[in-house]
Amino acid sequence: MALRDRIIFALDVATLTAATVWIHKLGGLVGYFKVGLELFTATGPEVVARLNNADIKCFLDLKFHDIPNTVAGAVRSATRLGVDMMTIHLSGGKAMAEAALAAAAEEADRLGIKRPKIIGVSVLTSLGENDIKDLGWHASVKEQVERLLRLAVLAGLDGMVCSAADLGSIRHQTPQGFLLITPGIRPTGAASGDQARISTPGAAMRAGADLLVIGRPISEAPDAREAVEKIVAEMA
Repeated sequence: MALRDRIIFALDVATLTAATVWIHKLGGLVGYFKVGLELFTATGPEVVARLNNADIKCFLDLKFHDIPNTVAGAVRSATRLGVDMMTIHLSGGKAMAEAALAAAAEEADRLGIKRPKIIGVSVLTSLGENDIKDLGWHASVKEQVERLLRLAVLAGLDGMVCSAADLGSIRHQTPQGFLLITPGIRPTGAASGDQARISTPGAAMRAGADLLVIGRPISEAPDAREAVEKIVAEMA
């Protein structure tokens, strides 16, 4: 896989018009476009259709978290849209994760298409040690991430989202082919924004990340295409 294909561009915009601008600007320059809550709530499935029509892989990041039956239904709907990957919150439990995976497999088989990857979300990169204490978690961030990784592996998921700070302690615990997707990526000299646990592209790759989620360092750069090239150079 080429280094640029390991970049997931966070399509964090609010309108279909703005999304279309980025599709034309970065299509073919990165591996995936991530569609999150803001954009999907504003546009619905149409943005996924635009990505499919442009032959751009879609990472649907809606972080499904509900009872197993409800999440399974949402996953079936997302599978019908033709997304390549989607996220669920691992804190929803093993039964929910298994239901999501089964629903994706069944719907993909029914449609005769490739099953989308189901990716578990561990601990949000915006949360630090004090934040998880406020949530009533008795484990440290590291311990919680490791616990959720075990759940994801047992459920048979395709990968997990985690911060670069967690990579060193969990990479050796993952089975072959299990994807580690790392947000909170900030190239050298970039502002941290609202992320508490961040990393440079090169450091995240060395620590074992498979895919990097990058948004503002590209979208807010004076030249987005040049920003991608610099990030690829840092990854190398």
